[in-house]
Amino acid sequence: MNVFGVDIGGSGIKGAPVDLERGDLAEPRYKVLTPHPATPDGVAEGVAEVVRHFGWSGPVGITFPGVVTGSVVRTAANVDKAWINTDAGRLFGDKLNLRTTVLNDADAAGVAEMSFGAGRGRKGVVFLLTFGTGIGSALFIDGKLVPNTELGHLELHGHEAEKRASTKAKEDADLTWQHWAHRVQKYLAHVEMLFSPELFIIGGGVSRKSEKFLPLIEGIRAEIIPAELQNNAGIVGAAMAAAGR
Repeated sequence: MNVFGVDIGGSGIKGAPVDLERGDLAEPRYKVLTPHPATPDGVAEGVAEVVRHFGWSGPVGITFPGVVTGSVVRTAANVDKAWINTDAGRLFGDKLNLRTTVLNDADAAGVAEMSFGAGRGRKGVVFLLTFGTGIGSALFIDGKLVPNTELGHLELHGHEAEKRASTKAKEDADLTWQHWAHRVQKYLAHVEMLFSPELFIIGGGVSRKSEKFLPLIEGIRAEIIPAELQNNAGIVGAAMAAAGR
């Protein structure tokens, strides 16, 4: 069974049909740049372009980089503030003329990793953390999602964590892998102090380069492993949500 998934990020909007039996993309994903400013109408047009590329006519799952309750956006840290209190489900549904399901981006990635990837079969407290334009978080307790945690916005040494430890922060400050890994280590230690997880799954595009920074992280009690679905996890999780999984 194939269902369409779209993952909205701070820099790009990507999507593809997903084979929900395998938990993988059924076709190579298509990506467009996230407009700046990332207004609701501009982002909706980007989503429509991705869906039109495949000639898709079925249900569509869509991730959003912020808190989503029902289908209403409550926060908008890395997109235009006009998103706040926007009914994203209605916006995308009207734009696509298709049935849409909208959820937090890290939650979608986490559900995919827990079902098909690095978190499969894992119990206890598990965090998926996505490092990209910001830091997304998905918290699971015995496989059950606690939605909309958004722990990239924790204060860490007087700064918002994602302003110091996201991939974008690394690129903006031209940090070495070692320097950036030290910042990530401080962030993980803070999350570990608050929640005592058994496992951290590190996702986002940077997970493709996990060998460059994960071995440099020390002093964390929890197991730390890279995401298996890497940057496709959000697309897969969005499609799962559209299928009611």
